[in-house]
Amino acid sequence: MNIQSAFDLTGKIALVTGCKRGIGRGMAEALASAGADIIGVSATLEASGSDVEKSIAAMGRSFKAYKCDFSDRIAVRAFAAQLEADGIEPDILINNAGTILRKPAAHHEDELWDEVIEVNLNAQFVLSREIGRGMVKRGSGKIIFTASLLTFQGGITVPGYAASKGGIGQLTKALANEWAPHGVNVNAVAPGYIATDNTQALQDDAARSKSILERIPAGRWGKPEDFAGAAVFLASAASDYVQGTILTVDGGWMGR
Repeated sequence: MNIQSAFDLTGKIALVTGCKRGIGRGMAEALASAGADIIGVSATLEASGSDVEKSIAAMGRSFKAYKCDFSDRIAVRAFAAQLEADGIEPDILINNAGTILRKPAAHHEDELWDEVIEVNLNAQFVLSREIGRGMVKRGSGKIIFTASLLTFQGGITVPGYAASKGGIGQLTKALANEWAPHGVNVNAVAPGYIATDNTQALQDDAARSKSILERIPAGRWGKPEDFAGAAVFLASAASDYVQGTILTVDGGWMGR
């Protein structure tokens, strides 16, 4: 194997959910820089002219935008059906769209729990099932979930988020067990503490931010671009024998 060509994604179509900003945008841009054309989807993604589209177009890759409310099961199914109607068969699926709602468990209402589980777990299974079916039929494909440190740990005041990300870890393994014989790789990345909208409350809390940084061996918050290497590796032929793995990108947090 030529190692450089193993990471080449030229001619591949990558569908990235939650691509408008943060980690999702970082991974979309990384895949485009490796040669992939991007199908972007987000609840608020502009039909044209978004910053992520401009960035990817500047690399000479194509970008097609869709909007989907991942808290609405009917909308997720309709989105999958629209992809099929548009003749789009992704080679790579990055299930990154997610949400987090903070409230102590004793006061964490059903509505908060239901929304987080629907967006972070149910929608990701539905989309993986619908797109994965085509990958299995074709005998190839790469599916990458965005897990979390809370795939391994319980967190504080985010019971729904922790439960959903624990579920993502198990879903990654379950799909890998079924689909590996059919040439479909299913893996996940688990972000550590990354400077994005989802962690803004923690970044703004001086005491929490200090305690977090003290535990991270790398000594800093992560950045979306820190996921470029992991995303390209798991989306490319370089990872063809990697299955059911949760790759931490955390500055060393889990090793502490």
